[in-house]
Amino acid sequence: MWPCGGRRQRRLGAAALLLFVVWLLLRRYYPCLLPAVSEPCENAVLHRFNWSELTPLGLWGRTLGLQTENSQFLLEGMPFRIFGGSMHYFRVPREYWEDRMLKMKACGLNTLTTYVPWNLHEQQRGKFDFSQNLDLEAFLSLAAKNGLWVILRPGPYICSEWDLGGLPSWLLQDPEMQLRTTYKGFTEAVDAYFDRLMRVVVPLQYKRGGPIIAVQVENEYGSYAKDPNYMTYVKMALLKRGIVELLMTSDNKNGLSFGLVEGALATVNFQKLEPGLLKYLDTVQRDQPKMVMEYWTGWFDNWGGPHYVFDADEMVTTVASVLKTGASINLYMFHGGTNFGFMNGALEADEYKSDVTSYDYDAVLTEAGDYTSKFFKLRQLFSVIIGHPLPLPPMIESKASYGAILLHQYISLWDVLPSLLQPIKSEFPVNMENLHLNDSTGQSYGYVLYETVIFGGGQLHTRNHVRDRAQVFVNTVYVGELDYNTVELFIPEGQGFRQLKLLVENRGRVNYGLALNEQRKGLIGDVFLNKTPLRNFKIYSLEMKPAFMKSLQQVSGWSSVPDYFVGPAFFRGRLWIEQQPQDTFLKLQASPAFS
Repeated sequence: MWPCGGRRQRRLGAAALLLFVVWLLLRRYYPCLLPAVSEPCENAVLHRFNWSELTPLGLWGRTLGLQTENSQFLLEGMPFRIFGGSMHYFRVPREYWEDRMLKMKACGLNTLTTYVPWNLHEQQRGKFDFSQNLDLEAFLSLAAKNGLWVILRPGPYICSEWDLGGLPSWLLQDPEMQLRTTYKGFTEAVDAYFDRLMRVVVPLQYKRGGPIIAVQVENEYGSYAKDPNYMTYVKMALLKRGIVELLMTSDNKNGLSFGLVEGALATVNFQKLEPGLLKYLDTVQRDQPKMVMEYWTGWFDNWGGPHYVFDADEMVTTVASVLKTGASINLYMFHGGTNFGFMNGALEADEYKSDVTSYDYDAVLTEAGDYTSKFFKLRQLFSVIIGHPLPLPPMIESKASYGAILLHQYISLWDVLPSLLQPIKSEFPVNMENLHLNDSTGQSYGYVLYETVIFGGGQLHTRNHVRDRAQVFVNTVYVGELDYNTVELFIPEGQGFRQLKLLVENRGRVNYGLALNEQRKGLIGDVFLNKTPLRNFKIYSLEMKPAFMKSLQQVSGWSSVPDYFVGPAFFRGRLWIEQQPQDTFLKLQASPAFS
């Protein structure tokens, strides 16, 4: 039994300790509430929302999240501005995620935005992948560790200059499919995907102690707007699965009023700040904070076109003008990265244009993650606004040039077919997505070879059923190409029966605009020889998956490359690295020896 005096002392000591802890928390997280502050309150607000400053005690009582009040954002009841940057985990090797995040912090950003690509996470219907470079949970947790809040843009459609805007190609197996609408076949697929995706996302929301402070409802729907009920459906699909943070929409000026949904903050996208553009937001929503969800720091490139360049000084001047209005901003892109594999999208306006593999975007960081003049100019701008020194920029990774690689061996596609691929036999041509492959989810990317027997020659006409380009062979002799512009080709006469081969390349599905439902690839209809439709095809799938490419190593018949060769063929060479490997890239140049 302790004496009363000891009990009183213990109570006083415990109370003093509690007051001390409270004082420490206030000093760290709510300095504006204390009488003595060593720096301006507006700067302390920015400090408060540095994730790396939070402790487990600091996570207690997180209930308010990101809110809007009197034309400003509040985070946990404190004034907050979003200085964001876009980086997509699926375009950056996992080993470099943290490096790019640290560079965001060094530029003065406090928020990371990312899309979620449905067509990578569910490449086959019902089979989900959130591993390795698709480990979304690890990516978002790493953002939290490095002091970045997150605005998540889960789609289901993301645009992003990404194949079919991130929608899985197997959706197009349904001939009646209406993408981005409340068509039952589409919403059932979205529901199944969101059921799985939200198991990752929901626990990482702000109110659950995570970094996600806002979630976007679809993406740029105002430019599509085929179904007035669709945005409400997506919003409810998110809410029903446990999304509790602030909802947003995102559109350019022309689509802004058509992409709204009640209960979500409208944001705007642009590159050049037209007079009155931000005020235009007030015409669609009153007394709400202004947010530029996509300020385009550059632009994407198309095959055959020049690399797009956007002047750094013009960019920074526009960013400064946006910030002077009190608006929040997200830099799209802060770091672009790479469209790995066949994941590039395409644009269809006056004509079809395929996007390139690089997603450098002339962004704030290069495709390799190096600094540009945009980075340092923005860093200077943000440091003035924030009012305190920013972290030092991390060192850039060393790189190496390993010189030319001699492709010393080749094997013809015609020699590979009998040993590695079994054809699908069909009376009619079948488009890529409807081939009976991959557990009935079809073929998504790569090439399809269509073979049929012809007698004689004449005029071959596609009636624009080639998607996107076909190399045409008679037996194994190349006779020409067919695409959107060339729809007719003369087939030379010959004796007896011969094989007509059409090697059709998928160059990327359109990712933006009203043509999403017409993005089936391969032969999407009949091809005619002298006005007679061709029949009885052997169809070979060349999806170019890693397992197929690896199997090529075991095939016999590799030969030395001749002085002149007409494809199609596979080539191989060796890269020798004697020291520690360093970053590099492949530069493929046309050679007069091959065609």
